[in-house]
Amino acid sequence: MSKGYIHSLESFGSVDGPGVRYIIFFSGCPMRCQFCHNPDTWKMTDGDEYTADELIEKALRYRSYWGDEGGITVSGGEPLLQIDFLLELFKKAKEKGINTCIDTSGAPYTEEEPFYSKFTELMKYTDLVMLDIKHIDPEGHKILTKCDNGNILSLAQKLSDMGIPMWIRHVLVPQRNDRDDYLLKLREFIDTLKTVKKVEVLPYHTLGVHKWQTLGIPYELEGIDPPTGERIANARKILGADN
Repeated sequence: MSKGYIHSLESFGSVDGPGVRYIIFFSGCPMRCQFCHNPDTWKMTDGDEYTADELIEKALRYRSYWGDEGGITVSGGEPLLQIDFLLELFKKAKEKGINTCIDTSGAPYTEEEPFYSKFTELMKYTDLVMLDIKHIDPEGHKILTKCDNGNILSLAQKLSDMGIPMWIRHVLVPQRNDRDDYLLKLREFIDTLKTVKKVEVLPYHTLGVHKWQTLGIPYELEGIDPPTGERIANARKILGADN
């Protein structure tokens, strides 16, 4: 039986999918987002090892709180980095009738094998994907995350084509992606997707800076304040956000 590397667990998540969620934070992430508030999740093997059965057993203790909409959300880190384990976990969750949600940056997505076949199989057991689109501009995305965004936008189109419900999340970062032309271009892209149920604007914050300091990693957004209420409202209006 395989094991996954897990950073942490949260029993009562209220902002990570519909209803009350049991959240499983996977370890390991290929992105190096300048605003990351969990740089301690970057290295996969720093996590604790669990079997899928162990995680399902822990989650089910809280089932009575989930109501009609709640269930399990996998987040991170980046859960798609451990796609074999994630597929096993979601198959077992569906055997128990559990609602499943993936919170992902989309960074590991590729239409090359063997990943692609595993991904299409995973989607059979996935009720919702919360896709974080960090930046619509390719060069801006590389500056902000150290990664390309072409495959992430392809993932969004693929989810739409497959009929998978999506929430789009966008972290608003001053001096990086908080420009009206970027926001308008992102809205234009979102409007091409057929299965977006919700758009969320998440204001950049500095609550995780101490983790960077503890880990001895230079913080590249030093001196950049969180966006103003006016800019947050502007972004929400342009993107048609619910929050």
